[in-house]
Amino acid sequence: MKAILLTREYPPEVYGGAGVHVEYLARELTSRIELEVRCFGADREGAVAFRPWDVLNGANPALKTLSVDLAMSADVDGASVAHSHTWYAMFAGHLAKLLHGIPHVVTTHSLEPMRPWKAEQLGTGGYALSSFCERNGVLGADAVVAVSKAMREDVLRAYPEVDPAKVAVIYNGIDTEQYRPDTGTDALERHGVRIDVPTVLFVGRVTRQKGIVHLLDAALEIDAGAQLVFAAGAPDEPEIERATRERVGRLRERRGDVVWIEEMLPKQDVIQLLTHATVFCVPSIYEPLGIVNLEAMACETAVVASAVGGIPEVVVEGETGLLVPVELGPSGDPVDPARFASDFAARVNELLADPARAAEMGRAGRRRAVDRFSWAAIADETVALYRRLAA
Repeated sequence: MKAILLTREYPPEVYGGAGVHVEYLARELTSRIELEVRCFGADREGAVAFRPWDVLNGANPALKTLSVDLAMSADVDGASVAHSHTWYAMFAGHLAKLLHGIPHVVTTHSLEPMRPWKAEQLGTGGYALSSFCERNGVLGADAVVAVSKAMREDVLRAYPEVDPAKVAVIYNGIDTEQYRPDTGTDALERHGVRIDVPTVLFVGRVTRQKGIVHLLDAALEIDAGAQLVFAAGAPDEPEIERATRERVGRLRERRGDVVWIEEMLPKQDVIQLLTHATVFCVPSIYEPLGIVNLEAMACETAVVASAVGGIPEVVVEGETGLLVPVELGPSGDPVDPARFASDFAARVNELLADPARAAEMGRAGRRRAVDRFSWAAIADETVALYRRLAA
């Protein structure tokens, strides 16, 4: 059997959870079946890369994506199954199914109808195109993989035409040999992070989805004796960058020990930051699963996270971390952002006030990551799905 993964991200160009998922899934699949990867961007080892057509220079980014999808779809000869990830590659998989007569599997790491703010990033026309790609990919797929039970419910809510029998839950995973406690401090020293005070950590992209502005609001109420570390880069649109910078400036005016790392860090630096954090924060307003929760847990760090999407399927309230309920409005934003921020700060302060409890949650988190979220099991489930479709 030969499968082809279709993806925007692939190492070394990985910036989000979908890219992490594809990286580790591909590694596991290669030991089980014949596998090839098609991705966006620069040429690299282990994948065939495609770039937008030059004639579209200056065009809407979503239209450029379609040009990559067209080229990708022509390059899947000999495959038994095409497996696309995110709307960026779904249309390529859909066309490959039609052109080559092979099954198409889509993995839904997020859904465009659940992210109306994407219109700000892609423009209204671009968002219409991304939604078009996703809708055709999902409705035409032979199987839809949801990365959590909550995501499965979202798929069926957003696309009620989909046969529920086609939607399978296969979780994201974590490499617990790679993500494990690192007691070194060289990365902390490079980034100006103290090791003599409790640390509250955020690692992620500057996007509305990740909720960083709400955490920055919450930070005004977090124990002043704690160090706040934000490793946050790659803003996806100007407004969220402006709102973030304003809040960072305000926070620094009101308290000390605020470290802002404006870059996407190497994996080993992230592991070291996670290891030394007292509390890891995930204030997302939309999160189908959140691999970052697993990364923190695998490094034995307690998590405080919003109770949205698939996060409660990963973070066990009172055992591996604390969950913060939040009511979301039609726009996807908190109905009462001030209350969400205050509630989030209160839960962080609970663990800062009881470091022994936080440490025990960290140990329980690693046990859960090891026991329940291995990539080997996820790859086995994926191959079983491929074989059913190709039979």
